[in-house]
Amino acid sequence: MLVKTFGSAVYGIQAITITVEVNIAPGTKYFVVGLPDVAIKESYFRIDSALKNCGYRMPRQQVVVNMAPADIKKEGSAYDLTIATGVLAASGQIDVENLDKYLIMGELSLDGGLQPIKGALPIAIQARKEGYKGFILPKQNSREAAIVDNLKVYGVENIKQVADFFNGTATLEPEVVNTRDEFYNCLTAYDSDFSEVRGQENIKRALEIAAAGGHNVILIGPPGAGKTMLARRLPSILPPLSLHESLETTKIHSVAGKLSAADALVTTRPFRSPHHTISDVALVGGGSNPQPGEISLAHNGVLFLDELPEFKRSALEVMRQPLEERKVTISRAKFTVDYPSSFMLVASMNPCPCGYYNHPEKECICPPGTVQKYLSKISGPLLDRIDLHVEVTPVNFSELSSDRLAEKSELIRNRVIKARELQIERFGERPDLHANAQMSPQMVRDVCKITTAGQTLLKKAMEKLGLSARAYDRILKVARTIADLAGSEEILLEHLAEAINFRSLDREGWAG
Repeated sequence: MLVKTFGSAVYGIQAITITVEVNIAPGTKYFVVGLPDVAIKESYFRIDSALKNCGYRMPRQQVVVNMAPADIKKEGSAYDLTIATGVLAASGQIDVENLDKYLIMGELSLDGGLQPIKGALPIAIQARKEGYKGFILPKQNSREAAIVDNLKVYGVENIKQVADFFNGTATLEPEVVNTRDEFYNCLTAYDSDFSEVRGQENIKRALEIAAAGGHNVILIGPPGAGKTMLARRLPSILPPLSLHESLETTKIHSVAGKLSAADALVTTRPFRSPHHTISDVALVGGGSNPQPGEISLAHNGVLFLDELPEFKRSALEVMRQPLEERKVTISRAKFTVDYPSSFMLVASMNPCPCGYYNHPEKECICPPGTVQKYLSKISGPLLDRIDLHVEVTPVNFSELSSDRLAEKSELIRNRVIKARELQIERFGERPDLHANAQMSPQMVRDVCKITTAGQTLLKKAMEKLGLSARAYDRILKVARTIADLAGSEEILLEHLAEAINFRSLDREGWAG
């Protein structure tokens, strides 16, 4: 008997429906065709054991499983439940009447229980698009899939529940998630707040500017000055995610298998902080079966690279294109996938190997030339994509011991939101632009006009401080953001002066 069940394959953050055809005929052996990988070929042993332990039987006949379309590589163990349901139906152990109305996915344990799968959200979106009545999947993934409306999502714990459901001897309760309540209740649920930071007002100001304009930023300072602590609080002052951004971010985390059973939506800005030993592929994504990397998991949030010079140069260089295009393209012989990667890059570093170059109290013990050599680990093209260079100094005891409460993240976030609203209005004809940092050189000339006095100030600063040519556009972009924070239509001299201060690494002689 021939029976068809339906599963799905995930490529990038999109899903493709897979038809699993199961035919049982006289003979022996179990065959799986249609470009399955080893995990799928091994499914026979998991299915056989799971069916026996749940009171069903594996047919002792020839079982042929075809996964169509046959020219697409199928990978992973998530097709176990799809195939097992087809085997039960083809052998007459369950009713086939409603089988074609449901999309079924799940990895089987030997006792018939189900293990979670990756990519439940994009699969659910595709199932709704193709008109399926429901989606049957492991209980652990049911909440993330249930945010898709007009699709009944059934979370099951074992294969017996699925068999009883199709036989009509038991019912399944669909998982219900109120997407909007889930989204709006947790928009600003951050664990940390800027009010917890003592002192460092100038650094907080720099991060506020970075958040307001979507600028990349690098923090340079000695160990223990608070670089990591400040960076971790940056998401709390960014504008809240929109529902569209939240869904897009959730899809990426779903594909990567990063959502817990309790999660339905990613409602706060992601903060990713990979270790400096990370490989190129882990950072940007890839592999034989392409998976999103850290830069895609940080989409719509913050990617924090602590101790930037310690990262492999090759890993840093592969970020250059995604930083500009805000997406990463992974190409293989037969297919290409795109992962979005629109993130804010925040990096931190010590000024030298010992960490105390330019320290107000401690003396640097690095030999001559070491500081310049240390900084040269970061390439010019990468620094060119970082708008703000911020020097972080240690906090003195009086500030650390002060009882004065610092400004809360909520107040800073409100100012950032107002500045972003001005930018969205300015770039109204360009929906792909929503922050000053994304302006092209031509747009900088059109949008960031400065007065004659401003031109004179900028010229003197570049000559006196020895600023490089690449600093010119960056200064104008940052000055425009500072003006937006101040609610000014024009870029004033004080806005330019503040922006010039954020180009430390461009100054000639900064590293001796």
